[in-house]
Amino acid sequence: MNDNSRFYACIMAGGSGERFWPMSRAQTPKHLLKLLSDRTLVEETVRRVGHVVPAKNIFVLTNEVQLPGTRAALAGLVPADQIIAEPAKRDTAPAAALATALVRARGGEGATLALLPADAFIPDAATFQAQLEVALQHAGPRNSLITFGIKPDHAATGFGYLELAPERGETIGGSLLRKVVRFVEKPDRPTAERYLAGGNHVWNAGMFVWTVSAFLAEAQAHVPELATFIREFPTGDFKAFLADRFPKLPKISVDYAIMEKARVVETVLAQFGWDDVGLWTALPKHLKTDAAGNATRGAVVVSDAANNIVVSNGRTIALCGVKDLVVVETADAILVCHRDAVQDIKKIVQQLPKELL
Repeated sequence: MNDNSRFYACIMAGGSGERFWPMSRAQTPKHLLKLLSDRTLVEETVRRVGHVVPAKNIFVLTNEVQLPGTRAALAGLVPADQIIAEPAKRDTAPAAALATALVRARGGEGATLALLPADAFIPDAATFQAQLEVALQHAGPRNSLITFGIKPDHAATGFGYLELAPERGETIGGSLLRKVVRFVEKPDRPTAERYLAGGNHVWNAGMFVWTVSAFLAEAQAHVPELATFIREFPTGDFKAFLADRFPKLPKISVDYAIMEKARVVETVLAQFGWDDVGLWTALPKHLKTDAAGNATRGAVVVSDAANNIVVSNGRTIALCGVKDLVVVETADAILVCHRDAVQDIKKIVQQLPKELL
């Protein structure tokens, strides 16, 4: 049996999830919704990781507004004092620094951690767990920062990509690791189609594995403020330090700050299904769908309707003679939106009264 006591997981659970309004609100964003099962996405994430990393080594990073809801969702799964509110919104590089600092304070610079989003949908938990363990076991010996790359199944323009080195790479424990040449921002449609046809680009899943020492070295080289934060992070009560120092960290993504500049970045080519469930239009792949393409959940009745996404959280929704709509019902609001306009839901959110946010 492998000794996983030196492995840690830090789960980022602080997003706003405006595109999933009206179900998603400031206190209950996407990762706190039961979108695809009877568990919240953050609970599903913790349960997956918990088969690889001991519960005592799992940290969840959220914000003050979402702290009560996150602790409630994870009661009995993660110790309450390991669910930590970031005192300011500072993007993913400071979150990565905080995660690394927490692990360093607990396990030293030789410890290895996975930094994972709370809201990814991964139905094949067993394969994910096996590949996560491979990454955790080999990040240290390979002295590299490791990502997870998802093989594209369509020309997506909403994801960042990883361009892979032409060499085939190395197979370890059944998982293929390949070097990353560069990180690519969300492309336009022609570029995405070229990536899909070329076969040398994969989606960046935003999941990372590294040793404390490896990340610390890269932070020192590229963003010294992050390295100083990690080194000075206290091993005891850190609340005052976090409140004072975290808001002063540069607001920048971990991709820009570290990953794009790092000496060696490798990717584990994922063998598991993955979806970041970023929009309502991501749901049809995972919901019950009828012959006319209507994806529904809850009390929904349709007649002569096609290609709609309909979610009821209580009241019955009846659709007749319409197509290509997204209709979502909650106790205090109803969304009716064309499927092609789901990217713009956040514009509606900006116009809503505070009690609906």
